[in-house]
Amino acid sequence: MADDYRRQGFELERRIFELDIKCSSLRAEKQDDDYLQNASAILDKLKSYYRQGGESSNLSKLLQDYTQVILDITFYEENKLVDQEFPEDCSPFKIQQLLQDLTEPEVMAGRLAPAQEVQSVLGLELLECLYWRRGALLYMYCHTLHQRKQWIKKNKDTFLKCIQEGVRYLMRMLQVRNSVKLNDGVVLHDPATASFLSEGIFSDTHLLTMMYIGEMCFWAVKYEDCSADTMERKEDRLQFRDIGTQILNKYVLACEGPLQGQGWNTENAKEILSILQ
Repeated sequence: MADDYRRQGFELERRIFELDIKCSSLRAEKQDDDYLQNASAILDKLKSYYRQGGESSNLSKLLQDYTQVILDITFYEENKLVDQEFPEDCSPFKIQQLLQDLTEPEVMAGRLAPAQEVQSVLGLELLECLYWRRGALLYMYCHTLHQRKQWIKKNKDTFLKCIQEGVRYLMRMLQVRNSVKLNDGVVLHDPATASFLSEGIFSDTHLLTMMYIGEMCFWAVKYEDCSADTMERKEDRLQFRDIGTQILNKYVLACEGPLQGQGWNTENAKEILSILQ
């Protein structure tokens, strides 16, 4: 067992040095990118740690730093894809690579700390970010594809699979933190805060996630209705209409209730709800 742990520790060390090579290559493209600069600074610290023969006494911190490097590097790569409007020839491969990279920290944490929950190793915020980034990437990709009507006619099943995968990631993001149950001895003097926490809304990103899920569910319903049942077995599919309706109703209640006047628009959400319901 000790040998397995040591081997997996070497795997993390090897991966860190691989990421350093990749980061250096990307910085040659854009030296002043803030995210790559941050990744490079963290990598320098991690390399120094390994070169000094450090033991993984604080494995959680080591994995968190490694996760932040991946988040920063992939953010730069995602922005390139968005700026290029997701080229048809290379985007599917690049997106799968990004999704794989953003899944890697969870896998590594599970291997190196099998006795602990991943969220206790990486922390709630990083784990949420990993799900958010994967879901948001697929949302942006599907948003672009949604405007390519001819492409969708030929690749409808691929489009629906991307939507399903994206919705799953975004739903997982919303589930990382348990909603606060107000009858569990929790005393909150601000009714608006109490309402948010009881619905599992902890930040602006959670609200944006709800809107993304609603839009993707709308696209899925629109194209499922006229699609042959070839995407996958029907019982394995998400219930897009029900999920979109439930999520967007929560979004509208939050934006027109406690967040009224804070700049959150509900027109698109209401329009989608009128179709889904």
